[in-house]
Amino acid sequence: MRISLNTSKWWQNAWAALLFFTRLPLWRIYQPPKDSYKAVVEFWPLVGWLTGGAMAATLYFGSMLFPYPIAVLLTILLRLLLTGALHEDGLADFCDGFGGGKDRQRILDIMKDSHIGTYGVIGLIVYFALLFTALVSLSPKMAALTILAADPFAKMVAGQIVQMMPYARTEESAKANVVYRKITLSSAIVLAFQGLLPLVPFMYSFGADIRWEYIIFIPCLTMYGLYLLIWHRLRGYTGDCCGALCLLIELTFYIVVATVSFQG
Repeated sequence: MRISLNTSKWWQNAWAALLFFTRLPLWRIYQPPKDSYKAVVEFWPLVGWLTGGAMAATLYFGSMLFPYPIAVLLTILLRLLLTGALHEDGLADFCDGFGGGKDRQRILDIMKDSHIGTYGVIGLIVYFALLFTALVSLSPKMAALTILAADPFAKMVAGQIVQMMPYARTEESAKANVVYRKITLSSAIVLAFQGLLPLVPFMYSFGADIRWEYIIFIPCLTMYGLYLLIWHRLRGYTGDCCGALCLLIELTFYIVVATVSFQG
C-alpha cells in the first residue's frame, strides 16, 4: 500500500481549510486551486488548532481581567467571529431539518432554506446554554486545556462522516458547491495527528486525576449515534450535518470533562 507525500499539495489543502472554515482574509495572501477545497476536511482539525488556541488564550487571560463568566462569553464570541458562525448555522439547519422534515427530500429542502425555524432556535439556545455552563464549571486552566484538546479532536472525529456515507446532494446543489473527497491513508494519518496531538498536554496536565478514557469514548459514542440518525433519515451527509456533528461532539467532550471533574 503506497502512501503519497505531496507536501506542496498538502499545504494548499491546509490553506484552503483555513479559508473555508474561518473568516480570516487569508485569500488576500494566496488563493488555492478549487480542487483543494475538496480536501478541506482532511485539515479541519488544523483549523481547530487556530480556533481552539485563540479561544483558550482568550478564556485563560481574559479570566485575569474580567469576571470568569464574562471571559467565557468573550471566548464563545471570539469563535463566532473567527468562523462566521459557520458551524452554528449548520447546527441550526440540522435541528430545523431533522426536527421538521418528514422525509429525506423535505429534510434537505429545510436545511437549504436560509431562514431559521423553531427547532433551530431551540437547538442553538440549548447548545449555548450547555456550552457556557460546562466551561464555567471548570477552572480557567482546565477549561483552556480542554478547549485546546476538544476543538481539534471533535473536528477529527466529525470528519469521519465523509468516509462513512456518501454526500446527500449533488455538487451543483451543495451550499458551497464543494463535495468533500474520500480520505486517503496518508491523509488519514495526518488527520489523526492533528486531532490527537492536542490531547497530549491535556492528559499530561491532569493524568490520573481525570478519567480520560470516558472523555475519549463518550464523544465517539455521540458521533456514532448521530451517524445512525443521519444515515436512517438521509442516507448521506451534508455540510450542515458536518457542522452539527462537530459542535455536538465537542460539546459532549466539555460536558464529560465537567462531569468527571465534578464527581472527582
